[in-house]
Amino acid sequence: MTVDVYLTPEQLDESLRADARRGLTSSPKWLSPTWLYDARGGELFDRITRLPEYYPTRTERALLQKHSPELADEARPEMLVELGSGSSEKTEILLDALQPYIHTYVPQDVSEAALQPAVTRLSAEYPDLTVRGVVGDFTGSLAHLPGGGRRMIAFLGGTIGNLAPAERAAFLTDLAAVLEPGEWLLLGIGLVTDPDVLVPAYDDAAGVTAEFDRNVLNVLNNRLGADFEPGKFRHVAVWDPINEWIEMRLEATEPMTVRIPGLDLEISFAAGEQLRTEISAKFRLDGMGRELTEAGFVVRREWIDPDGRFALIGASRA
Repeated sequence: MTVDVYLTPEQLDESLRADARRGLTSSPKWLSPTWLYDARGGELFDRITRLPEYYPTRTERALLQKHSPELADEARPEMLVELGSGSSEKTEILLDALQPYIHTYVPQDVSEAALQPAVTRLSAEYPDLTVRGVVGDFTGSLAHLPGGGRRMIAFLGGTIGNLAPAERAAFLTDLAAVLEPGEWLLLGIGLVTDPDVLVPAYDDAAGVTAEFDRNVLNVLNNRLGADFEPGKFRHVAVWDPINEWIEMRLEATEPMTVRIPGLDLEISFAAGEQLRTEISAKFRLDGMGRELTEAGFVVRREWIDPDGRFALIGASRA
């Protein structure tokens, strides 16, 4: 059991400063969804995954439970690498199915605080498995992923939808470049479906997603000394039918000026002005297939839930 750290707290702070400066001085304003996931944000997101409106997590879990055995028998990896692993709860379904083949599990996450308990727990639950955590940003950690056997990289939860198209193309190309021919990628993607189903998944009736979204302002307050008043921002979730993605935004309910000493900045908001905090792209299978092919993958298997809302794609390095 080991945890390799390739992103220190100081480096993470520098990345936050750079992202916040770039996004908050843009027009329209935006923030990277990376900063939604501090300790409190992680707790709130865990609550979101259990809400009746939020179908992606339970739908993906059902697909994993049903199809992991056939995936295991076809891919036969010796090492499972999971990008953005978090608590690694869903991964246990994969680990159970892959046990005849794998000797090592490598969870990667930006937060050492989230990763260390998962590594400890899984090492105890799977004593015959080597568990080796990697702390880093998944878009910057690919070169640090260990080898030592045929790998399968799992990127679950629809997280790839948080990347804009150009970022996604670069990421998939970089991912293919670190894999050897025949090594696999298991990708979880949200599918384009009815906006009446999509939007409530990101704007639940209980207001948990709104609290999660506003928490990013607490992150800026705590880490950059900003004086945001989160209660003066309204959570908004919008379906963009042209880009086929959900946008989460925070809307200022009154004019205000926010001071951010950590950036030596003052930022003004007009009443009704919106700050984008996340995109969550939804996909069509043929479109994602083209993206994977262009990046250097061959699509081997596709599993879709009965409602056509979520899919798992198994692809190998060409």
